[in-house]
Amino acid sequence: MTYRRAVIPALVGGLLITLLLWWAGSSAQALQLRGAGGVFDIDSMNELRRWLAPWSYDPSVPSLPGGPAGGDPASGAATRYTDLYRTGMQIRFVVVFAVFVAGALLLVRRIPPTRGRTPATVLALWAWGPVAGTLAVTLSAPWLIASRGNGSYRLLPQLAGVAASSGPVVVFVSLVTALLTVAVARVTAKGEEPAARQSVPPRAARLAASVGTAAIALSLVVLSYERVAAAIQTSFGGSGLLSEPGDLLRQWLLLGGWSGPGTAPLGDWLLYRATDALMLAVVWWALRLLPGMLTRTTVPGVVAGAICATVLGLLVSRLLLTAIDGTVGVWGPVHLFSRLGEGVPAAVTFGVVAGLAAFVKLRLAQGRRTAGTPEGSDGVSVTE
Repeated sequence: MTYRRAVIPALVGGLLITLLLWWAGSSAQALQLRGAGGVFDIDSMNELRRWLAPWSYDPSVPSLPGGPAGGDPASGAATRYTDLYRTGMQIRFVVVFAVFVAGALLLVRRIPPTRGRTPATVLALWAWGPVAGTLAVTLSAPWLIASRGNGSYRLLPQLAGVAASSGPVVVFVSLVTALLTVAVARVTAKGEEPAARQSVPPRAARLAASVGTAAIALSLVVLSYERVAAAIQTSFGGSGLLSEPGDLLRQWLLLGGWSGPGTAPLGDWLLYRATDALMLAVVWWALRLLPGMLTRTTVPGVVAGAICATVLGLLVSRLLLTAIDGTVGVWGPVHLFSRLGEGVPAAVTFGVVAGLAAFVKLRLAQGRRTAGTPEGSDGVSVTE
């Protein structure tokens, strides 16, 4: 798909996700109305407030871990920092629009919703939404942290908390945005001749997927092990504004957390580890199919696809983890989706690594194929 055709659905998607997140943030105050307690229980209300707070323009809503962004609304400090808080929120919405448009433009061009690619395009755009939300809350964090009046105190741990705060609301908003964006893309793609694709040997596709999945497993299995994770969080010192970087490193390096069976029954421990195995299976399968979905195997396309594959694996594993840990019966149905959106910062980090590794492996395999005898194909294809 040409840039001229792809820019329209990308802009529509960017506007939609921005407006929906703005609407969600504006709805946070509705949870404080007197009648809201008759609709939701207190635990569900607190959870919904946590989801909506990062996108609220109201400084009295605790959008950052630890309390309200502007302190007590009746205090002079709240008034003093309100403008700074609103500037941070404006930056947040501008960034989420820009990042989603950039990613959607790339994904719609490289995975156009034609010739059986429509489900893949929807899933890729859906996964890109949480990435845009995470980058938006992270890049706007300095302004919002400063608006609390103590920006110099534990800056890096505060940044870590903000990076993980985009919330499940972005996941749901992204799904709606992806569906509408693909619908618009299908309209703009009418009349355009789909790009021809060349076959890729299945062995090359499997090797590239395996190399990319190994990069994800490095974070999920090795770095997320309890002792290694503890070392990452506590072994790096610093002073002043750069003190305590462990929390920030943990957010951007660890996709999960696990330890040995200990005193827990082995069956329960294996059930929880099955969620990690499911995530790796989803990532491998997505990377296995990615070369055949792309119109061209470029570095940005493969990297963006790998990031989306990692986020999709996270969404599936987190939803399964919530379903098996029994918290829904205790905290209410809203908590079924409370884990959605966790681990996205690390998914961005290792998605980039996995994409680069898979691209290099795919190119090396294709180079050997060109120099030797072509292998058979099982339908996986790319354009040179």
